[in-house]
Order: sequence, then C-alpha cells, then structure tokens
Amino acid sequence: MDHSADASGLLEGSDIGSQKERVVTEEEWLQKWEMGNIGFHKEQRHPLADMGHTVVGVEVSEQAVKEFFSDHSLPYCEEPVPEISGAKMFQSTSGNISLYCCSIYDLSSSIVGKFDGVWDRGALVAVNPCDRQRYASLMINLVEKNSSYLLVTVSYDPNKHKGPPFYVPESEIKSLFGE
Repeated sequence: MDHSADASGLLEGSDIGSQKERVVTEEEWLQKWEMGNIGFHKEQRHPLADMGHTVVGVEVSEQAVKEFFSDHSLPYCEEPVPEISGAKMFQSTSGNISLYCCSIYDLSSSIVGKFDGVWDRGALVAVNPCDRQRYASLMINLVEKNSSYLLVTVSYDPNKHKGPPFYVPESEIKSLFGE
C-alpha cells in the first residue's frame, strides 16, 4: 500500500477509517435540514448564475430548495418532473437557476440534458462512500466530452470525524474520474 504524503500532510494511501461503512440515509439528511443542523450550507448566491450561466442543482430536501430561493429573494415557479415519481423542479423566474428536488440518482441526461461544466462544491463529499462509484458514473454520463469539472473536497483525518462531509482521498478521485 502506498503511504506517500499528499499536500495536506495526510497519508494518501491511508484507509478512510470509520467512514468506509458510514451510510447517511435520506431521512437523516432531511432531519438535518429540519433541525437546522446545516453547517455545510452556504448562504450565498451561486456565482455562476450571477455571471449569466445556467445553473442546475439537485437536493433531496424540499425545505432546502425553498430556503435557497427565499434566502436570495428569488421568485420561482414549481412544477412536477413527470419522469420521476414525486420529484419537482423549482426554477427561478429568470430561468437561469433550476433546482430539482429528488434523489440525484433519479436524474438522467434525458431529463436534464448534458452539461458543459460541473462545479461540485459539496456533493461528492456528501455521498456515502459506498455510493461514490455510482455518483461518479452518473456525473460522467451527465457531462459533455471535454467538459470542465471543478471538485471541492475536504482534507482531514477520517478517523476523527464520521462525516459527512466525508474525506475522499486524491487517489480515489483519480480512480473515480480518471486522471
């Protein structure tokens, strides 16, 4: 096993500790929103939308989606997503922000299209470690060839925090998405 140190000083080849078997259920995630235990939540507008880009997001919590629009005083419309039972799409009236309220695994390119770029600032680190391959495969299928993928992760000793956010070693990122 390779135990070379990465830039953060953590052992790159080290196990992801107790996080490996950790599973956060949908109910647990929704409860975090209901209880206001959302330290991971950023109360800022999406800079890409402010720059004129179309932004698509996915969140399982309807409360979170509605709070996003409310926090930013953005008027929106809500409509069902016929292809996904119980899913809704919330879209800003300007049309440049669309948030799907459903499991990310229910999405496909036939529903949302293909993307020129992805800014993942909190999804991969929130995905259960056992679901990372499924998540990466979905994201690869949702992007155009030669697209950009900006990934934000956190670096810490996974034996000291059960997650989320989960620690994702650089070697695993390369394995999931390629070089």
